Amino acid sequence: MWRADFWSLLSLLLILLGTPLLILPLALRAVPVEEPVLPLAGTGEEAFAPVASGGHGPPVQLALTGTAQQARGTGASGTTAQSPEAFSPGETLTYDVTWSVFRAGEVSATLSAMGGSPQAAYQVTATARSAGFVSLLYDVNNVFRATFNPETMCSERIDKQVSEGRRHKRTEIDFDYTRRLAHLDERDLTRPEAPLKRADLDIPACVEDLVTAFYYVRRQRLEVGHTIEVPVNDGSKTQHVSLEVQAIEKVETPLGTFEAYRTEPKVVSPLLRRKGRMLIWFSADDRHLPLRIRALIVVGSITGTLRAIGH
Repeated sequence: MWRADFWSLLSLLLILLGTPLLILPLALRAVPVEEPVLPLAGTGEEAFAPVASGGHGPPVQLALTGTAQQARGTGASGTTAQSPEAFSPGETLTYDVTWSVFRAGEVSATLSAMGGSPQAAYQVTATARSAGFVSLLYDVNNVFRATFNPETMCSERIDKQVSEGRRHKRTEIDFDYTRRLAHLDERDLTRPEAPLKRADLDIPACVEDLVTAFYYVRRQRLEVGHTIEVPVNDGSKTQHVSLEVQAIEKVETPLGTFEAYRTEPKVVSPLLRRKGRMLIWFSADDRHLPLRIRALIVVGSITGTLRAIGH
């Protein structure tokens, strides 16, 4: 049983910014574990700190301004959006992914503008490839392209080309906010003769996909004790992810040592029966870079660490 969960976690972590990037599927598929005691991020010392599981202050429905506030509806209160300078077109983030001490793969995410006007949509191209002996066991080569409105931060479209082991499929989701529907088209590339899977799914006034959710969080004001609510849709029922901002810690990366917010995403859904855990560290500066993401499973931990930033 743990094998299926492990490979689900590994393949999902390998698409990383599909952040959420990841947040929802990892939380839903994680192996049940006891409340862990984790090493302080990046210290390398035998000092440990328990991860709090509750009491993080009142939930914060993140507020945006102008058009974005109207698109998000009435759920905003208690905080303000981060400045748009958190990220800009041309940024490329590259991550090393490890399973315990073994190299498992590499992930990169490149942000680009889809036109020359200030109102042009942004597109994130995220690629994930397994490496080392992991490729021999379970080869992963995924490409995700997510498009979002940089003013409202609402996802507009995501195109997922998935190649994981023997599974090869292409999934396209278009978000129609006029009709409040997500249009899903999915094809099994190993069975060209099979009919196209299609569905129309209800969505709120603004929703994130697995990739854009990370960029949405990067635009927000993070504060220890607060919770950020993020609606995420990945081609099924929209799930409401609560991101708890738990502490500020030091995180060591190949780029240096950063102060970072330790956060933990949780799915607010009665369908979530298991207690798997995942932690994400965002840099404690205006960029809110996702420095590290760690999934805790019964056979160890899977970790993605930021290795390079390109422009």
